[in-house]
Amino acid sequence: MAIELPKAKSVIANPSQDELKRYVAKMPNAQLTEFGNYNVKARVTARSAGSTFIVTDDPSRTTKQTMPRSEYEAVARAQEEYIADKDMILVEGYIGPENSPLKRPARVYIERANANIPAMQQQLYYPKDADWREEDALTVIYTPNCPAPGNYPDDRLVTIDLDNWVTRVFNIDYFGESKMGGLRMWMEWVYQQGALAMHAGAKVIPTAGGDKVALIVGLSGTGKTTTTFTRQNNSLPVQDDIVALVAGGDTYSTENGCFAKTYGLDPKYEPTIYGALTKPSAWLENVAVDGNGKVDFFDDSYTANGRGTFSLAEIPHFDPRKLGKAHFLLILNRNESIIPAVAKMASKEQAIAYYMLGETKGTSAGGKAEAGKFLRVPGTNPFFMGHDYQQGNRLGEMIDSMDYDFQVYVLNTGRVGGGENDERSKKVKIPHTSAIVKAIAEGTIEWEEDPDFGYLVATSVPDFDDPDLLQPRKLYEKQGRADEYAELVAKLKAERREYMKQHVGLIDGVVDSLG
Repeated sequence: MAIELPKAKSVIANPSQDELKRYVAKMPNAQLTEFGNYNVKARVTARSAGSTFIVTDDPSRTTKQTMPRSEYEAVARAQEEYIADKDMILVEGYIGPENSPLKRPARVYIERANANIPAMQQQLYYPKDADWREEDALTVIYTPNCPAPGNYPDDRLVTIDLDNWVTRVFNIDYFGESKMGGLRMWMEWVYQQGALAMHAGAKVIPTAGGDKVALIVGLSGTGKTTTTFTRQNNSLPVQDDIVALVAGGDTYSTENGCFAKTYGLDPKYEPTIYGALTKPSAWLENVAVDGNGKVDFFDDSYTANGRGTFSLAEIPHFDPRKLGKAHFLLILNRNESIIPAVAKMASKEQAIAYYMLGETKGTSAGGKAEAGKFLRVPGTNPFFMGHDYQQGNRLGEMIDSMDYDFQVYVLNTGRVGGGENDERSKKVKIPHTSAIVKAIAEGTIEWEEDPDFGYLVATSVPDFDDPDLLQPRKLYEKQGRADEYAELVAKLKAERREYMKQHVGLIDGVVDSLG
């Protein structure tokens, strides 16, 4: 049963995009760009993970920060008192397309002063229909200009009440808290239904052997959206961020639009995203725009986490209602040392292990605390609300339930041989990753077992111009760095095993599969 929305001075329900544009035009931090769309410069430039709490009197139910219900009730009352004399906007819709068994009503209730946020959210919801039920709605109550009452980091606060399916946001004007406010609750609900919600894009790749459905997981900023939208064999995207995998392998999408990272956006490599975000219908947030409205996607002086939303209707895309069964999963890992451009998991246990490792280099999407640091985030999903071993085991259950060959791969979207300032290192470029994804779909990669890690590495990939990226051992040996390679292998294995000790409850064989 959804909560009753707080009373407000006024409420505008489900305004059109044109109406929302008129409200945004009055915002002092909004600017009309050369493309005829609006860019809003928000105070907050990334998710506020340190200010996010799950409401529960039983902290053992989660590994995330928690808040007792008595404390939550006090901040909820303060928010409702604040809303009483504010003009609000209500946007309602669905998470999930019309034929999805995991479709769920959702809504965001937010101050009109920040009209760009409901405008962006409206593009991501599937539209409300006659069957939409308020009592089933996942609810986000959002006050971007209300300081969090109490002693919370940066005077910001996000509370997640999973018992009543409501998220409250205080003093944050970053759109990502609206988007993930609903999706985070949806992911918990999906887990309760026996499925696995994944921080993943989805695409359909035509091949001579039929269409292949690819799922792509990765932390924000590691290439998930880029990989999803790259057009191998004229493939079409379905979803760029969150999908659900159910028993038997069927996959269901969530959003009717895309929230894309804009820094470094180049029409040469990402023409679909670039074309969509340079239309009047798109919304931009924290993108560099000069006094004449000219947009510079390569200027990160304010933040490298510029973003934009657009509707799927603005781009060629595969009908999400026809997505069907997933054929393979790509785990993105933006690394800088001995991780190959592609590795094929040799077993279900190894697939779970690398899904749980969720290794990558953090980006500005996770805020200053993550940017540039090497991270391990299980499932590359910082939004899972339970114990992380549960999502690893659930992936194993989903694989066991499939009566066909489902494969899991790790893709390094970073570098091999060292960091950006190491002249001996080599970058895994977008065309490299694209060639790999095409070859995986077509089954044209030749593999051999890696003697150190036990997964399979490629000996050849069609249309791939740098074999050094496929087998890091050979690159290090060629450069006279064999001892360095051996040291890195030993160090990485030890770190992984130590890290995995915290995930008590994983099925047998997962840790041993790491070698």
